[in-house]
Amino acid sequence: MFKKILIANRGEIACRVAATARRMGVKTVAVYSDADTHAKHVSACDEAVHIGGSAPKDSYLRWERIIEAARATGAQAVHPGYGFLSENEEFARACANAGLAFIGPPPSAIQAMGLKAESKQLMEKAGVPLVPGYHGADQDPAMLQHEADRIGYPVLIKASAGGGGKGMRAVDQAADFAAALASCQREARNSFGSEAVLVEKYVQRPRHIEIQVFGDAHGNYVYLFERDCSVQRRHQKVLEEAPAPGMTPELRTQMGLAAVAAARAVNYVGAGTVEFIVEGLHGAGSTQGEAAPSGGSEPRAAGSVGARFYFMEMNTRLQVEHPVTEAITGLDLVEWQLRVASGEPLPMKQEDLHILGHAIEARICAENPDNNFLPVTGTLNVYRKPACASFERSTVRIDDGVREGDAISPYYDSMVAKLIVHGDTREQALARLDAALAQTRIVGLTTNVQFLRHVVASPSFANADLDTALIPREAAVLFGQDRLGLPFTVAAAVAQTLLAERARETADPFSRRDGWRSLGGAVRRFDFESQGQSLLAHLHYLHDGGLQLTVAGVSGALQFSVAADGIDVQFHGVRQTVQTWQQDEVVHVFCALGAAQIVELDALAHAGEAAADTGRLTAPMPGKVVSFAVKPGDVVKKGQALAVMEAMKMEHTIAAPVAGTVAELLYAPGDQVAEGAELLKLAAGA
Repeated sequence: MFKKILIANRGEIACRVAATARRMGVKTVAVYSDADTHAKHVSACDEAVHIGGSAPKDSYLRWERIIEAARATGAQAVHPGYGFLSENEEFARACANAGLAFIGPPPSAIQAMGLKAESKQLMEKAGVPLVPGYHGADQDPAMLQHEADRIGYPVLIKASAGGGGKGMRAVDQAADFAAALASCQREARNSFGSEAVLVEKYVQRPRHIEIQVFGDAHGNYVYLFERDCSVQRRHQKVLEEAPAPGMTPELRTQMGLAAVAAARAVNYVGAGTVEFIVEGLHGAGSTQGEAAPSGGSEPRAAGSVGARFYFMEMNTRLQVEHPVTEAITGLDLVEWQLRVASGEPLPMKQEDLHILGHAIEARICAENPDNNFLPVTGTLNVYRKPACASFERSTVRIDDGVREGDAISPYYDSMVAKLIVHGDTREQALARLDAALAQTRIVGLTTNVQFLRHVVASPSFANADLDTALIPREAAVLFGQDRLGLPFTVAAAVAQTLLAERARETADPFSRRDGWRSLGGAVRRFDFESQGQSLLAHLHYLHDGGLQLTVAGVSGALQFSVAADGIDVQFHGVRQTVQTWQQDEVVHVFCALGAAQIVELDALAHAGEAAADTGRLTAPMPGKVVSFAVKPGDVVKKGQALAVMEAMKMEHTIAAPVAGTVAELLYAPGDQVAEGAELLKLAAGA
């Protein structure tokens, strides 16, 4: 076994690898960029080496600096984590040339599976079924358009060297193909250094099911069952679970053997994931049926009539969602990686592996689901996690690489943490996931925590009616939801204001703001803002000392008191123990029902403020201007695409807030812009 390894990554995966290494008595070396000088993963390791600037291209993608750091610190091996250099065969080869073990597959396997088109040709020879499509080398746009027309719409354009949903677009009609192709190629070039794409038939209502495989240098292979990763936005995973609902033993065996065949075809060593598109597989209640006839090129499973699976790609690394496999097997996959990379055989054989219960992982991200999942940056001013154990198999587990007070920057992925739960059944795991999400408190930036709760509670997810279109299909119950309700949110905000005032009171009764009058009760006005709309609330101080609150047409007694873990608030038939944090004018309210924010205004401070200039168009986040779709003098419609920005590894389209005429472009493609920077001037009213 190695005595010291270098972890060529950052964030939660670096912390995750370090935890296993520490348990095994292996020393660790962290690498870090300027932005990560004080990051959690730096302190999680025994040593740390600075490798460059904040942008990945100046640090985490500079493999020569990483190898220098490994040699300088006496590391014997390099763990690449996922992302960055984890699937870079040149890096893996450079490690070997430097006398360092690469904790991953051999460069030849990375190369074989790294390009989607070539890997599909290889899988076709190995007898693994493929989705109909074009995987050739000719990348002429006209030829690609012709192939898409031949395949038939809808089609999916995918970066050949890509992954993680980057460089991927679904196209519903021929007229949209050229623009989607150009966007895919830009994103692929920026993310992977290659703009080559492939075009495939877009399977209707597909399930995204992947098989975890492991191989060693002695020719042994196993599959560690499946993960269902169907719940996605922007082709990126949101929730992952294991085992896949509705999976039959027959289909599991067929897919597992196909995954092992894929690994054998490239002499794979280490942890890998073979991803499949599955159609015709329904939820947990659809496991009955007749065996499909033998023969044919598309495997079908007994007990799952009509279910077909197609090879999509192989990820030659550890996956973000590996904890759910660990939860249902009781294994530590990073430990397996270290043992295999050091030359040991696989710790177990296929017949020794068994599924234990059900696990679900939720990716907590800094993003705004109600604004097309736009990534956000900011500081984790409050970051409180549910009670949980370490990375070892447990009921509730958190994998993260941040601490309270850390910043989420525009340089890296928007994921804050992974929340993993395990239960004896899927129903128990669902309940534990919702409870853990309800206990999560993040203030300082927008996250998807409440959106995740809505997904978990949605009819489709709760009933395991899964496919990659679940989020748009359930949009009515996922977006713009408020479990607390505006009246109760206001009541909680008023309660926290009154308690804060009481804490500042002196014995002087004339300094008090509790509505006391020598002649009896009084009324106090509160000014709020919710979703851009002004809102008035009136608090009536009654003669008997009680409080009557009127807001948004709702009136009732307001009662509150300090509780051990917050404020006990009762208003209009709702009673909850809430926790509140106020930052500037924004009051953040959390309780078991959900969470909400509301702006409490100082009426005098905001008096006379001018209305917003609807002709301004600003950058919603720090990033780079990729392109403008308009020029000065162009007349545009409301909602028309004006510019494309790149931030947090993804492209984002900026649309016109109003109809008007473009007066001036204030930046050029390639320019870096700050959040709030005005990109162009738009004369409204055209």
